[in-house]
Amino acid sequence: MRRLMLISLLVAAPVVIAAGIAGTAGGVEPSTSSAGAAGVVWQPIAGPADPRPAATADDSTAVRGLTVHEWGTFTSVAGPNGTAIEWMPAGGPTDLPCFVSVSGAGPKGLTLAEQGGRSKMTRVRMETPVLYFYSRREQTVNVSVSFPQGLITEWYPSNAKLSPDAFASQKSFPNVTGTIQWNDVQVMPGATVSYPIEDGPSHYYAARKTASAPLQVPSTQGSQSEKFLFYRGIADFTPPLSVRAAKDGRIAVSNLESDELPGVVLFENRGGKIGYTMLKGLKQTVWIDRPALNSSFESLQNDLESLLKAQGMFAQEARAMVDTWKDSWFEQGTRVFYIVPSHAVDSILPLTVTPTPVSVKRAFVGRMEVLTPVTQDEVLVAIQKNDRTALQSYGRFLEPIVNQFLGSHLAAADQAKAADLIAAFRADYVASAKACTQKRGW
Repeated sequence: MRRLMLISLLVAAPVVIAAGIAGTAGGVEPSTSSAGAAGVVWQPIAGPADPRPAATADDSTAVRGLTVHEWGTFTSVAGPNGTAIEWMPAGGPTDLPCFVSVSGAGPKGLTLAEQGGRSKMTRVRMETPVLYFYSRREQTVNVSVSFPQGLITEWYPSNAKLSPDAFASQKSFPNVTGTIQWNDVQVMPGATVSYPIEDGPSHYYAARKTASAPLQVPSTQGSQSEKFLFYRGIADFTPPLSVRAAKDGRIAVSNLESDELPGVVLFENRGGKIGYTMLKGLKQTVWIDRPALNSSFESLQNDLESLLKAQGMFAQEARAMVDTWKDSWFEQGTRVFYIVPSHAVDSILPLTVTPTPVSVKRAFVGRMEVLTPVTQDEVLVAIQKNDRTALQSYGRFLEPIVNQFLGSHLAAADQAKAADLIAAFRADYVASAKACTQKRGW
């Protein structure tokens, strides 16, 4: 079954935009005081319909010179007090094709459990930023991205320079600034190029469905081609909002920054029925009622794409981002999506492109998982029933649900059972990653 795709919507101060069809959004009140390898598959409980055809509008034809667009996601988990907690953000199922490079992989690399930051406890997972390039002529560019208090864990094309190396990064994290640099990237508008692809589902491929220029990166083993520059990472910084669930079902969303958050969306999926509330211009704190579960996937997709386009993304890019995360953003549970302010993105993830583009637009969606009393009850029942399938559907979020929320609510026998299941799931995830190692002959 497939999951919904969600993109951070914007939070108004406090103005509510009706979500979906027939009476979706709950009320808001101001407060007086959120691949290629075979292996374990993270099975969603319920999700969206098949993706719609790609957007036909090609607004990229209006570019006047070298133009760079980027989208990506920062994922975190809200703790009992609403602020982001430490978890193992890279410790879930692998979802990338084997041609994507992984930090620390190789014959003399880190252990499988350590590669790609899998064993690190931290607060933020930077997921699938992709950099698109547009130009009216062929040209060569150099690209560098820095990540203060963060590590670059996966990337493609592979011929990139990472600093520091995987061993030094593991030792010094989070007191480190990870950097990735691609040199002599050839931007080739209109070129006919083939791209690598492997059997099996992956979040990776949907991002190719844009009119961006094909790219080629030279290496000693031969050039690698792609529609974008791709990278992921982990980091330890404080997200710009907190999200707290009350026992009555309401959600308190607080802006922790001095500047307003452009937009916020509270989303919930229970058994395939969804609801969401969108706000814009969040300045302080608002309480949001639990949304009625009568929205449509289509309306949510359209609203999310509109938010991305408001941040400067082209229509095809907005569609590609939503399609990329359709099985994860809108899965079972409750979460808050928010647009990260542009200046915050530039501070968290400084980007340098030479020669200097005529235009750079970056749209990052924050995702904060909200482990509501309803979610906790569902997990508690699944543990007591030893429902492995239900528990596995929570993937990397199972550990913080059990350890940060349920804790003392579990009997000793259930605590042991949950710990054993979490360890077994992680072992399966690592084993699935081993298939890529074997494929490369390491």
